[in-house]
Amino acid sequence: MNGLIALLGSGEYLPVMDEVDSYLLANCGADAKARKPRVVCLPTAAGQEGPKSVSRWSNMGVEHFTKLGAEVQALPVIDTKSANDPTHASAVENADVIYFSGGNPSYLYRTMKDSLVWESAQKAWARGAVYAGCSAGAMILGTEMPDVRAAGIRSTAAFGILPISSLLPHFNAMPLFGKPLLATLRRRLRDGEIMLGVDEDTAIVGRRDGEWTVMGKSKAHVFTQNDSRTYSAGEKFFLGK
Repeated sequence: MNGLIALLGSGEYLPVMDEVDSYLLANCGADAKARKPRVVCLPTAAGQEGPKSVSRWSNMGVEHFTKLGAEVQALPVIDTKSANDPTHASAVENADVIYFSGGNPSYLYRTMKDSLVWESAQKAWARGAVYAGCSAGAMILGTEMPDVRAAGIRSTAAFGILPISSLLPHFNAMPLFGKPLLATLRRRLRDGEIMLGVDEDTAIVGRRDGEWTVMGKSKAHVFTQNDSRTYSAGEKFFLGK
């Protein structure tokens, strides 16, 4: 079986996500009576931002999940070399929750692609561990990642794990140029394809081929070429429906 997936528009490691992350810990496959859930936090998307940023995300992740009762480890997977470190890969494979914080989605994808850590993450998820990704960590699961600076005309490849074209985080904070970007991306959707928008401080939690629930402060948005639907916290939906 495949584990849960949590996709956040923003808010990783903040109190606003306590309810979401408590739910993930309770549903990550760990036997709570036998041991604490194992969480690995991966600041990979911030790998180009320097040691100070990497340390900040790592410390936030450890503090946040420790308060929630988990056994937490932040792994310094910040480049191709560290993404192929067998020690890091082993920690990821044995985790119950694998959490990618935000940053540069293209850099995250390039760093993870064909790496030992990514292979281990897929093995863990396949056996029932949770995959959680905020912003960049969410975007890499679609088919492509639009180049916002090019108004969506260009895009880069993503892993295509979920049946969605792309995901736009921070959706309710999108600046003025977001409207033409959204229009461009919707025109590029093929029949049957969908695109997601997830608001800030909001998550959608579900399984690849199952039901998804909106959690957090705001909303999630599902777009096709000609239609759109918005779901508030507590509401459920299926990808593509």
